[in-house]
Amino acid sequence: MRICGVGDNVVDRYPRRGLMYPGGNALNVAVHATRRGADGAYLGVTGNDAAGAHIRAALAAEGVRTERARTAEGPTAYATVHLDDGGNRHFGDCSEGVSRFRLTPDDLDWLAGFDLVHTGDCAHLEDQLPRLARAARRTSYDFSDRSWHYAGPLLPYLYCAVFSRPDADDTEAAHLIARAHTLGPRLVVVTRGGRGALIGRAGRAPYAQSVVPVEPLDTLGAGDSFIAALLVALLDGRPLEEAAARAAAYAAEVCALPGAFGHPAAFPVPGSPSATVDRTAV
Repeated sequence: MRICGVGDNVVDRYPRRGLMYPGGNALNVAVHATRRGADGAYLGVTGNDAAGAHIRAALAAEGVRTERARTAEGPTAYATVHLDDGGNRHFGDCSEGVSRFRLTPDDLDWLAGFDLVHTGDCAHLEDQLPRLARAARRTSYDFSDRSWHYAGPLLPYLYCAVFSRPDADDTEAAHLIARAHTLGPRLVVVTRGGRGALIGRAGRAPYAQSVVPVEPLDTLGAGDSFIAALLVALLDGRPLEEAAARAAAYAAEVCALPGAFGHPAAFPVPGSPSATVDRTAV
């Protein structure tokens, strides 16, 4: 199957390590879907700096298609990541750089060839979601911890809605799933960190998937890898229970690795010669 991540990309900077890793919800899903066997692609905008060059090199190494991705003059988006002693990530300062963009008619025609297009709240495509959903066969959206006030107007355009609610118990998560189903999505996922995920398919009772125990090195990207693996397995025709178990096992593997999907590089000091690349880079 063919899956495309549309929207945000960043380099996640780890000050204590002096390293940066490619990341961003839409980009992470594209990479992890590719690793799980999908024909994966990414559409977004990186800057013409060293960070952008690193992201593009990582996507090429992962076999992710980028024929409609863009490079713009300016800085690539970044996020600062701090890890506690348990490997749990916390975000510091960040910048969206040049990552915002408008979808063109040619983009939408291209996206129509995918089985599923994934985006989320960090992509800033809210006003473009109706056009995107009309073009795509299926649309997935990660709302992270956004409120119902934000999510409600967007849910009718989606096949899959993903929410992060780490403090929700089963009753609260099931209520959110049922409420979301009434507005259209056939698949609703509530991830809850160590509590596991509750997954709802239209017309069925929610299914609870526990986490696979692991000694985490870095939890960054765990949710994105879970969603990517779940979507690939479901689109491949796997039963929900099997798809969820595969996704949990894969997310545990990702938690044992640094960054969202690896590919470390030293992050340069802004303004230094290593912070810029050839302006003709694509």
